[in-house]
Amino acid sequence: MPFGAEVREDGRVRFRLWAPAARRVELYLGQGKDELALAMSAESDGWFALETQRAGAGTRYRYRIDGNWQVPDPASRSQPDGPHRASEVVDPLAWQWRGEDWHGRPWHEAVLYELHVGTFTPKGTFAAAIGRLDHLVELGVTAVELMPVGAFAGSRGWGYDGVYPFAPFAGYGPPEDFKAFVQAAHARGLMVFLDVVYNHFGPEGNYLHLYAPDFFTERHHTPWGAAINFDGPRSEWVRQFFIHNALYWLEEYHLDGLRLDAVHSIIDDSSPDILVELAETVHAQLDPARHVHLVLENDHNAARYLTREAERPRWYAAQWNDDLHHAAHVLATGEDAGYYVDYRDAPLSHLARCLGEGFAYQGEASRFRGGIARGEPSAALPPEAFVGFVQNHDQIGNRAFGERLTALAGDAPVRALTGLLLLAPSPPLLFMGQEWASPQPFLFFCDFEPGLAENVTAGRRREFAHFPAFADPTARERIPDPNARGTFEASRLDWKTAGRDEHAVWLDWHRRLLHIRREHIAPRLPAPRGAHVARFGERGLHACWTLADGAQLCVVANLGDSPQSQAPWLEGTVLHTEGSASGETGSACTLAPWSLRWTLQESEP
Repeated sequence: MPFGAEVREDGRVRFRLWAPAARRVELYLGQGKDELALAMSAESDGWFALETQRAGAGTRYRYRIDGNWQVPDPASRSQPDGPHRASEVVDPLAWQWRGEDWHGRPWHEAVLYELHVGTFTPKGTFAAAIGRLDHLVELGVTAVELMPVGAFAGSRGWGYDGVYPFAPFAGYGPPEDFKAFVQAAHARGLMVFLDVVYNHFGPEGNYLHLYAPDFFTERHHTPWGAAINFDGPRSEWVRQFFIHNALYWLEEYHLDGLRLDAVHSIIDDSSPDILVELAETVHAQLDPARHVHLVLENDHNAARYLTREAERPRWYAAQWNDDLHHAAHVLATGEDAGYYVDYRDAPLSHLARCLGEGFAYQGEASRFRGGIARGEPSAALPPEAFVGFVQNHDQIGNRAFGERLTALAGDAPVRALTGLLLLAPSPPLLFMGQEWASPQPFLFFCDFEPGLAENVTAGRRREFAHFPAFADPTARERIPDPNARGTFEASRLDWKTAGRDEHAVWLDWHRRLLHIRREHIAPRLPAPRGAHVARFGERGLHACWTLADGAQLCVVANLGDSPQSQAPWLEGTVLHTEGSASGETGSACTLAPWSLRWTLQESEP
């Protein structure tokens, strides 16, 4: 890694900092009265370097810029005392990995479980999360997806405002604890994915502007201000910083995949753009025997990044399918404010297109976005290119009160839509606690310094001013303060509820459906193409996928409050029913409200 502190084989430590705006840089080792200052050598292209035997694993260090500012290492592997204090030298080879025969799992086996380390368990640490991995295995999950863990300001946060993308947040535990978590997951057959943020740095604790302003550009702007400089002068090392971050997590932490957050806010006019270069570098550098998967969040629905070559992803395995979520949410709740306005007129048609072709918006005008065209044609892509979900951290936490879908819709709609999601060929994703219909919210929370905290709280409430329910300022005052500790605590999972009453019923239901997926569907994946989809009645839907062995996986569904007649009676083995269907073999049947019937028909020899 060209950045940061590297422990050499001879025990010396090499320090390198890219500081193109600095005239001189000094390395400060240790802390307090024992602190030692060493001048660093200026190299070409804005680099400063020093190799010394006076440091080793565990040494605290900072850089002093032009005699004025002492700053941490932007590529620090560890920030034990937070983003404003000294970095720590880490020797990655000191951790002895066990289970080196782990090579991951193929993408079509993915059943993802998204969690936030700080609220997943009472202690909120990597070590504590290990104790819940057996629960996930029993549930039927095959991949754990962590919300970002790069160091951020304060004692709590979602992680998307990280400022040290190579350093696991100290509140979750030291780097060794994260590696122990990954190793424990692999020992149970679980893949581990990590959310990474390459579109901005957080507003507190980022010192790059002092000595490396070339990290940013005013040529492009994002919701967070000046964009990351991926295509302007001196952008080469900016690109390398993030490419090496991806490699770092995949190589040093043995992760099985990354989910790149909000890449629609990465603006890059160069060719190849940073998304292509990053993916090509990852695939070229890692052992081809490993199953490593890159996933996108991309509001632009840019299907080109999901291109297949010889039935394998050229760059990215999949994208989170927000279209599917939004259509399903409108069907379940009837909500049509905000971005749901794009789905309110024909939610079932949008859902049907997602099942058959991937994206609902493939170049059509978006009312929510002022009439601009959104998306690219996606029908040629296989179902595995689209991660399906009805809940995730964004769709829950970006609501004013962080309500889960089960707090907004009845049990029947949630079961029908979740049953559709869990057995469809696309890889499904669950959000922590969803499997037992957790009654707790997942709120937006953070812990910034007082001045910034006040602005964030006011801004959060201002975001909802255009919603009719919050037009009154007094209504907006009821929105939880993101910086209040109670907001964070209210979002922490209460595992005691998982075994109680109706929550235990939900948990058993999810286990049964994922068992069906594992035993009858996953072995026949990937599905080589999308579904043949047809509608009937007002809320009726019929979809069939041809699987890898030629079998037909089909579902007939009523996603409305009234019975639907003229539903096709599907032949084959019945995998799962939700609600009821009445009729005779070979003829049309009537489906009860919010009902499903999944069947599997073997191919003829």
